[in-house]
Amino acid sequence: MANEGQSSILGALDSAKTQWYHVTTVIISGMGFFTDSYDLFVISLITKLLGRIYYQKPGSSSPGSLPDGISATVSGVAFAGTFLGQIFFGCLGDKLGRKRVYGLTLVIMTVCSICSGLSLGTDPKSVMTTLCFFRFWLGFGIGGDYPLSATIMSEYANKRTRGAFIASVFAMQGVGILAAGGVSCLKPLVTLL
Repeated sequence: MANEGQSSILGALDSAKTQWYHVTTVIISGMGFFTDSYDLFVISLITKLLGRIYYQKPGSSSPGSLPDGISATVSGVAFAGTFLGQIFFGCLGDKLGRKRVYGLTLVIMTVCSICSGLSLGTDPKSVMTTLCFFRFWLGFGIGGDYPLSATIMSEYANKRTRGAFIASVFAMQGVGILAAGGVSCLKPLVTLL
């Protein structure tokens, strides 16, 4: 009995005409992938700027740079959070529903992105510590967002457009990486002006 009802629902989704909710789902899921890749890849470019800001030696003609251990920690902590977030939010999404949990991951990502940008401290060590803290939780949210975006898109797309919609969602990763490079180039340009 349950299989008949389930197959009729899946059949209705597969044969549904492409409607506005399909497009909005692509946009929302695509923005999830955009922000995931932006947040994960911008830090490798920003660490150069962090070294110049917080680790410049007074009187030195060479630009400052982050010590290797700090640079590796700042860059890698989000990936550790991503790994744990995928496990946690994957299970939670199966229990509570993907759309609800997807909304939670977006809130976590938004708050932690803002807090990462506003990392506080009185010395370089405290700034890097708060940055690592918020980047870990940002990665945790990304870990939930990444699989949920793709799953929600594939569940809502009809059979005819599923491949194109999923490809467009995954293509947003490249756009996010390009945006990360572009934004990190803005800081030196603003300094020159």
